[in-house]
Amino acid sequence: MKSFEFLSKKREQKPRKCGITMVLDKGLGLETAESLMNISGEYVDYLKFGWGTSIVHEQEIIKAKVEMYKNHQITPYTGGTLFELAYMAGKLDEFFTEAHELGFPAIEISDGSTTIPHENKLECIEMAKSEGFEVLSEVGKKDPALDKELTLDERIKYMQEELDSGSSLIIVEAREGGKNIGIFDKSGNAKEDEIDYILDNFNGDKILWEAPNKDQQVFFILKLGNTVNLGNVSSEDITSLETLRRGLRGDTVGKI
Repeated sequence: MKSFEFLSKKREQKPRKCGITMVLDKGLGLETAESLMNISGEYVDYLKFGWGTSIVHEQEIIKAKVEMYKNHQITPYTGGTLFELAYMAGKLDEFFTEAHELGFPAIEISDGSTTIPHENKLECIEMAKSEGFEVLSEVGKKDPALDKELTLDERIKYMQEELDSGSSLIIVEAREGGKNIGIFDKSGNAKEDEIDYILDNFNGDKILWEAPNKDQQVFFILKLGNTVNLGNVSSEDITSLETLRRGLRGDTVGKI
């Protein structure tokens, strides 16, 4: 039983279909990650092994972390950059095989760091699905200049096509910093008119909004409610975000 539980708003239990929290693992040690999940794992739905971090750590450590996360009803998955590296090297078969061997149930498919024809990206989503993976796909570029070349209509078109190809969630790119990219301006403030346009033309329940900063998380919770899907949350901010979702922090007290 939680302390002072009578003062907390209830949240949907896992496996959740809304109010999803995706946390970024940038290279946590096994014991650190396990300790963190023992206290906060119930608030995490997806755990991304960021970028190509899996490459620089021993396989047995990755396997152990993947299994530990799954034991907490968390879906661990490989970061999109890792997929892009495999695509560029022409080694998708080897990538899928090793992802299975390491125990990953899901992968991210993106083209944020490289140039992949959109038709090829859709084929990769279908291929990953046929290999038995859950797919989360990301729309947007990591280079702000290239990202600005994508119109809102193009983003929405790509998002819908990727959903139709088998992605379970569409990630809206904001990187780890959440500034000057996608739906955030140079100061990290949300571009509300662009968000409204996306929501008017796409199913918001299928969007995972990257919102690494507290002010961004507050914005989405106040705008869309505590069942909004949020991602790229720092491992240090799991409890912080959950208190925001439950109206237990000054920013959201009495507003949920």
